[in-house]
Amino acid sequence: MLAALDLGTNNCRLLIAKPAREGFRVIDAFSRIVRLGEGLSRSDRLCDDAMARTVQALKVCRSKMERRGVSHLRAVGTEACRRAGNCDEFLSRVEGETGLRIEIISTREEARLALAGVAPLLDARIPNALVFDIGGGSTELIWIELVRGRPRVIDQISVPLGVVNLTETYGGDRVCPLDYRRMMDRVGAGLGDFDERNGIARAVAEGRVQMLGASGTVTTLAGIQMGLERYDRSRVDGAFLDRDKARSISDTLLGLDYMGRAGQPCVGRDRADLVIAGCAILDAIWRQWPVPQLRIADRGVREGILCELAAAARRRRGRG
Repeated sequence: MLAALDLGTNNCRLLIAKPAREGFRVIDAFSRIVRLGEGLSRSDRLCDDAMARTVQALKVCRSKMERRGVSHLRAVGTEACRRAGNCDEFLSRVEGETGLRIEIISTREEARLALAGVAPLLDARIPNALVFDIGGGSTELIWIELVRGRPRVIDQISVPLGVVNLTETYGGDRVCPLDYRRMMDRVGAGLGDFDERNGIARAVAEGRVQMLGASGTVTTLAGIQMGLERYDRSRVDGAFLDRDKARSISDTLLGLDYMGRAGQPCVGRDRADLVIAGCAILDAIWRQWPVPQLRIADRGVREGILCELAAAARRRRGRG
């Protein structure tokens, strides 16, 4: 029995699975918004309330894993854990209260695992791909070449701006159009060198690029585009989001306050203050690289971990 736990700046996510003939079969899942990175942009430390929320979520994860008899686990922490000056203290508390050991991974390892998770959604007929993940504390981008249908990483960057730290700077209730453009410009400033050294804009203009996005922002916009009354992963994962439609949805959300957005299907209270920052990040990416449509991935690091754990399990059985 396998488990993958991804502790991000905003979310704590768990998947439990069994190895299958090719890959794995999910048998249980858990996701909770914990906002571990709350206040981190101001103090470079994890605050007491955020740590307490996260420990409680991790206790639920531990209980699920024990109930399912998990034998192989990889638990990773990303941007909030990388940045926090008191992260060692936090991880010691986590291990003491839950028995879980969280591995802090680099941005490069985070991107590698995310790519392994989303790779099945790439179109082998299109020679290049731009894959991104809008997180709570950073946005990861990977530039890929597909060689005989298999993705090969050419370059990658981590822009230290995500939905949590941008929301803390610009607000999450009513966001004015000027602040929205400021968020876009801050993100865009981190994309130019990446574009220039890889010639991505030129490849986009030549029609050689597909775009694949993972994050609560893009899955939320896709759910709204599809007119879902409530979020449905089975319908959103692998769907396509049109650029012009996404722009229209973002404009509508920008015109609402927190409560107005909270009342929208597929947004809700947990994301109502963060979704505007996510839209600004997505708009900045699309402004730099105007690919007509985006494929949506409701998958990522956890699925990448499970792919590797399942492959290792199959190798062990083969040796046995």
